[in-house]
Amino acid sequence: MSVLADFALPFLRCLDPEKAHNMTLAALKAGLGPKAFADEDGRLVTKVWDMYFPSPIGLSAGFDKNAEVADAMLDTGLGFVEVGSITPKAQDGNPKPRIFRLPKDGGVINRLGFNNKGMHVAAKNLAHRYSSGIVGVNLGKNKTTEDAASDYAVGAEKLSPFADYLVINVSSPNTPGLRALQDKDELANLVIATLEARDKAMGEKRKPPLLVKIAPDLNSDDLSDIASLTLDMNIDGLIVSNTTISRPDSLKDKKTAEETGGLSGKPLMELSTDVLADVYKRTGGKIPLIGVGGVASGQDAYRKIRAGASLVQLYSALVYHGPSLIPRIKRELSECLSKDGFENVGQAVGADHR
Repeated sequence: MSVLADFALPFLRCLDPEKAHNMTLAALKAGLGPKAFADEDGRLVTKVWDMYFPSPIGLSAGFDKNAEVADAMLDTGLGFVEVGSITPKAQDGNPKPRIFRLPKDGGVINRLGFNNKGMHVAAKNLAHRYSSGIVGVNLGKNKTTEDAASDYAVGAEKLSPFADYLVINVSSPNTPGLRALQDKDELANLVIATLEARDKAMGEKRKPPLLVKIAPDLNSDDLSDIASLTLDMNIDGLIVSNTTISRPDSLKDKKTAEETGGLSGKPLMELSTDVLADVYKRTGGKIPLIGVGGVASGQDAYRKIRAGASLVQLYSALVYHGPSLIPRIKRELSECLSKDGFENVGQAVGADHR
């Protein structure tokens, strides 16, 4: 695994970010991705939604938009993978360039705009998976769709049979009007429509848990509304958080930071973790949370878990550190758990609030 990281990363970082990403996907589809052979650490095994995750470290949506390399990424040692965002119809997304690295800050700005090949291609790819690893499906809406609920419902009906869990993504800053769907009434309508479509698709079969992915830029009233809605409706979890439209004063890549889009990576760590802790307290620890934003080490993952995350996701850190980061994060996380006397991940969830 270190060979790929040490040899390929310097070359990939010389390329346009989107070209580098496409080359990475091509290599993974060709079977050239690294594989983790080490025995799993029992301390990291965790049970969420009646599913056993070999570790709480997963890949966030955005990397594998068309569900092309879910199994290849699971092979790297990740505990789970989330694909998407997937829209009903194929769409090109926003004009290029639309991904920008902030190397001095360990951050990335993107304004991709849900570029993907649509739900039919994703369904075909998911139907041909070879692994039994856990894969979540992140649903989005097409840019030109006025009835947002219909897009999420159609996506849920088509993709539920292939999903271990489903995500309603209403928090990307790169689709006009999308974040307005985090309004309590709008979100309630989306959840109802998505649940009905999921249940119709699955019948008597196991129904994938439904999660909502929220932005880190919500105010206190918005967070309160989402927390109460989550508890009142059949929402199985929240993902905290998506990228931010804010720009911390501490950013060093000042010129690149002026680009429009969502900021992810290390600069998002503090904000997203603060919001995660807030949401955990507002929901009383009753709802599983996935913490995402700025995770680049086992210590970062541990902070998310102590703040209230049952599971943790990363993506931007892989841009800078490659797949060799995954076993290192797991090793460091296990060491953190051991140091504080926790026998497993579940015991540490929300520890900062006790």
